Amino acid sequence: MSWFKRKDSNIQTSTRKDMPEGVWIKVPTSGETVHRRELEENYWVDPASGYHFRVGSKEYFQYLFDEGSYSLLGEEIQSVDKLKFQDTKKYTDRLQEAKKKSGLTDACRVATGKLDGLPIVIASMDFGFIGGSMGSVVGERLALAIDTARKKEWPLLIISQTGGARMMESVLSLMQMAKTSAKLAQFHQEGGLYISYLTNPTTGGVTASFAMLGDFNIGEPGALIGFAGPRVIRQTIGQDLPEGFQTSEYLLEHGFLDFIVSRPKLKKKIAKLIRLVRNEVK
Repeated sequence: MSWFKRKDSNIQTSTRKDMPEGVWIKVPTSGETVHRRELEENYWVDPASGYHFRVGSKEYFQYLFDEGSYSLLGEEIQSVDKLKFQDTKKYTDRLQEAKKKSGLTDACRVATGKLDGLPIVIASMDFGFIGGSMGSVVGERLALAIDTARKKEWPLLIISQTGGARMMESVLSLMQMAKTSAKLAQFHQEGGLYISYLTNPTTGGVTASFAMLGDFNIGEPGALIGFAGPRVIRQTIGQDLPEGFQTSEYLLEHGFLDFIVSRPKLKKKIAKLIRLVRNEVK
């Protein structure tokens, strides 16, 4: 029995073998394709171009906590629809859809554990939950993270990944800017160490509050960081923006960031900063 047949000048197999979906991932910046396993083993960073694919809190916790071991805090804090908000659909329906789709309870998770043997509190936002928007729950969980770090006298790391404030909660969302900033001011006054890691994207009210208040502000390579988006700014001022405007690299050059650190090197960098501040570097 022959497994091949000749048709015109081409040789074709009698049965078609389909490639499983999601095995090969296209890199947006270069157009090249990379095997999924290679990306997973490299922290979802393209080895060739250095492009950082977006990941969520689950991945950051896995990368940063020793042996991926951590304890979650504040998961019982849940969103409610105080304003009975509705646009094209009810806010309550959006919340349920986001929970089902993302597997998260809101756009921020808080965890404690050890990073390179150092106890630490890490709060990480997730763009997969309503664009990582900051509502009352995000603000309350961040406040919990700050208070926990303050009481335990542990360093605090907040990983930002957001489209800004959650407008479905209106002024209740905007109040989180003041609340988180005030909590961080108290943490700073008591000598706490706060490291802010800004990933792609970090925009809106988050940038205007806790994301830029770190003792060390670190950017992920190529991340979009800013308040208003480039299109809005361009329309407002009526001028073209500089090349690379609002990227981590541009902000580092103009003094808004202290470092740019790639994801695979982040754990080692944070551990070094903590030990430097504590004068524990050998």
